[in-house]
Amino acid sequence: MTMKKIIITTLLSVSLLAVTACNNDTANSGNTNSGPEPVQPVFKNVSVHDPSIILADNKYYVFGSHLASAKSDDLMSWTQLSSGVVDGNVLIPNVKEELKEALTWGKTDTLWAPDVIQLADGKYYMYYNACKGDSPLSALGIAVSDHIEGPYKNKGIFLKSGMVGVGDDGETYDATQKPNVVDPDVFFDKEGRLWMVYGSYSGGIFIMELDTSTGFPLPDQGYGKKLLGANHARIEAPYMLYSPETDYYYLFLSYGGLAADGGYNIRVARSKTPDGPFEDSEDQDMIDSQGTAGVLFDDPAYAPYGVKLMGNFEFLNNDDELPVSGEGYVSPGHNSAFYDEETGKYYLLFHTRFPNRGEKHEVRVHQMFMNADGWPVVAPHRYGGETIDKYTKEQIAGEYKYVNHNKEITADIVQSELIQLTKSGKIKGAVKGKWKLIDDHTAELTIGGSTYKGVFLKEWNEATASNVMTFTAVSNEGISIWGSHVSPSE
Repeated sequence: MTMKKIIITTLLSVSLLAVTACNNDTANSGNTNSGPEPVQPVFKNVSVHDPSIILADNKYYVFGSHLASAKSDDLMSWTQLSSGVVDGNVLIPNVKEELKEALTWGKTDTLWAPDVIQLADGKYYMYYNACKGDSPLSALGIAVSDHIEGPYKNKGIFLKSGMVGVGDDGETYDATQKPNVVDPDVFFDKEGRLWMVYGSYSGGIFIMELDTSTGFPLPDQGYGKKLLGANHARIEAPYMLYSPETDYYYLFLSYGGLAADGGYNIRVARSKTPDGPFEDSEDQDMIDSQGTAGVLFDDPAYAPYGVKLMGNFEFLNNDDELPVSGEGYVSPGHNSAFYDEETGKYYLLFHTRFPNRGEKHEVRVHQMFMNADGWPVVAPHRYGGETIDKYTKEQIAGEYKYVNHNKEITADIVQSELIQLTKSGKIKGAVKGKWKLIDDHTAELTIGGSTYKGVFLKEWNEATASNVMTFTAVSNEGISIWGSHVSPSE
């Protein structure tokens, strides 16, 4: 069995429809099966920058920048397969010669974030790209293989950017309005049409339709349709996921810079159609999420747009929690996402750096859920095999480490504060408000006049080596909050 983003093109099964109809006011109605108590997972970490996921041969694969790749059976224990744009890389053994045209155009010796998808002929299509880096001088093309692990053979470049003069759309290339042709994500919509969303900084994020047989663009599209961005806004790494549960297309994005001091953070917007228009939770049209003409990297201009799912944070351990090491991320971003049709689970995959560890980065996977308003919320701790279950107020009440991800693009690390969720439904401590449990696990928290909707979830806390109750929720303003129980849940 092989799949990338699973798109349902037929009616959902009668059983799923029944569950949805009975629970249309609950969070993640398609993912409520009770599971066993979480047990200690086995993690094995890898470094794949900008990981894009594909399921092939019953294994999960991620492909990333610098021709890096890895695979896993369970999304927890990963094996590195390749790394480095060097001859002998198993993905493209003669990469310097095979992709010479792209590397020469981009005046670079490396490759940026690719995406791999399987088309109807059974072959795997790698959308590769090369970029100069300090300018949008980039080339984007396709390499094809009979096997997911390669070797891939070049089929040619189909988009270029950064040129002086006329661009690929027949108009004068203007880097403030035209795309940097990098960061491709290729996906099927629910009707079976093939699309590519792409772009980084420069003129924004674009989308174009592809030929389902060849993988190349349909004719006469130029650079395609702009979805958002312009004037060198620090927005990149688009990734599309369709949810059969909500019937929305979710466009994930990374705002800020990818380095440890860049303030990288993950955001999302949604649309009923794959080519937009996309809106955020405040019904703002994402086409307005762009920089200011004449101002380079004007973060405050576009920071208010998009639902922010995750930024820099650190859960601080108490003295009586062992080991006292804490847990957190720095500049998490350039994500992909995956929906498992069989289990109804959603996953968010991304690379991240860490507090006090410089530029070292690793792949992380977190489970996601759809809240009562149809917005993704991300579990606070990395995926450890957990399944959402039915919980009681007594299980939920207690002291939590609380994080508010805010809407800023900043290198500052949000450190957790202590709050209490009382059995009577009050929130005390660093913030005050009220909370309630709706049905089995749906969470609603009211803090500072804002209502946050999400889920309660018991999961593995790697920093304390224990199972803990958590919550994740997002407000109408597009701000996400997390909570992690201070002590192990009984």
